[in-house]
Amino acid sequence: MGEDVEALKRRLPLIEYLRQHNWKGSPVGRSEFVGLCPLHEETRPSFYVNTRKDVFYCHGCGQGGDLIRFIQLSRHLSFHQSLVCLGPQTITADAVAVLELAAAFYQQQLDCYPEALRYLYQRGLHDHTLIRELEIGYAPGGILRRHLAAQGYTFDLLRHVGLLNEQGADAFYQRIVFPLRSGADLVNLYGRSIGTAFAHRFLPGAKGGLYAWEKVRNCPAVILVEGLFDYVVLRQAGFPNVTCSLGTHLNADQFRQLCDGPRTVYLTFDVDANQSGQQAAEQLSQRLGAHGIAARRVLLPQGHDPNSFFVEGGNAQQFQSLVEAAQP
Repeated sequence: MGEDVEALKRRLPLIEYLRQHNWKGSPVGRSEFVGLCPLHEETRPSFYVNTRKDVFYCHGCGQGGDLIRFIQLSRHLSFHQSLVCLGPQTITADAVAVLELAAAFYQQQLDCYPEALRYLYQRGLHDHTLIRELEIGYAPGGILRRHLAAQGYTFDLLRHVGLLNEQGADAFYQRIVFPLRSGADLVNLYGRSIGTAFAHRFLPGAKGGLYAWEKVRNCPAVILVEGLFDYVVLRQAGFPNVTCSLGTHLNADQFRQLCDGPRTVYLTFDVDANQSGQQAAEQLSQRLGAHGIAARRVLLPQGHDPNSFFVEGGNAQQFQSLVEAAQP
């Protein structure tokens, strides 16, 4: 039991539990925060949290202890009842909160790094309104940990979420960052390298459903693309009915979304030399057809994906012609 309790406290530090319950603390040192005491009424902050020792003490009411002790006092529970309150959902809730903060931080960085904006322009994205709508950001690397630690988030949580690697360095380095949402909920972050590192990277966990599905789920015709830069150039060109699978292989949730009502799906995958994109499109077309969904394959010029089609001079009218000529 003792080992289990210590493992639980390592996974859910006291400061993170307090933040989940709307406690606001101000830093008063490298590892200490102070705020109003949640255990009694007061007007001057006297409740201190030491993140290094993972304990609290209130100079007003004289109470102190660790996470379990705080839950006992705040909810009037026994020791064992307090453990029941600390299920996996508390860690999940704080992981979502720290992802939201990271996504917002990356958005703030985008305009500060000309190389990131140049990369977006090179990939054909120049609509600043669309950039803001999609919450696109930039991870320069080396500064996220300091930013989140200053707000009381611990190394263990940042490592658990995947924002830091095992050595404590930022997981995203010189990457354009797209938040991946399911409705309003942030489920993951996707990073596209602007340098020499491996192009695509997700944080640990599922990539979620189809990108921006809520915007197109009621459309009678949907354009499905592989990549997010395919998505952004089509949105920018005036096609509102586009969504993205983040790769040619759909997960179960994505396939279920396409099949949740009558529609025509225009599969607009890469036309690459090894034909892998078109083979995936043909297989997906057959699967959709077996579920009563009409599927059409949009044939781009050889060697192109939607992004390169527009970057190299294609326009909306030409792309619309390809859609109209799409084959079963």
